[in-house]
Amino acid sequence: MFPTTDGISNIISDTMKVVFQRRLVDRVLRLWKEMAHREPFPRRDQIEPAMLGVDWLNCLVIAVKSPVRLSTFVYVGENLSFTRCPDESLAGVLLSHLPQVLSERRCLMIEGLTRLRDLDILYRSALYPLAEDGIAIDHVLGAANYRPLRENEDSIAPFVRTKWL
Repeated sequence: MFPTTDGISNIISDTMKVVFQRRLVDRVLRLWKEMAHREPFPRRDQIEPAMLGVDWLNCLVIAVKSPVRLSTFVYVGENLSFTRCPDESLAGVLLSHLPQVLSERRCLMIEGLTRLRDLDILYRSALYPLAEDGIAIDHVLGAANYRPLRENEDSIAPFVRTKWL
């Protein structure tokens, strides 16, 4: 009596797939979830650069230390590093949110407006916990991308908005 699939449902489903393929943070989250399987967190060695393709240039890996301020970057993708002024990079912005991820033990998306190398930018990033034993977070995978503000966009004071994934 009713068709097995509705044309509108297919259109909506296909549209959602395209939308979620566009965002770097969503593509990395999907890979992170696939690698985690039934564990709370995937292992660092499960996240291979080849799996991320060109997105790897927008990723970083942080080795978690105790106390947290001693944590270090194991890898910083070419699009996130700024060798002359590491404090003025998106990698530094992500590192500042590491304590939140460790205390909540969840993935965190961070969006904001900031100044980077004398340029006002809008960015979207995320941090994804990793654990060798599936429980104790020993590394964190990060992903971020940005764009310069357009002329018609206000260059207001920096803002940050976070969302748990």
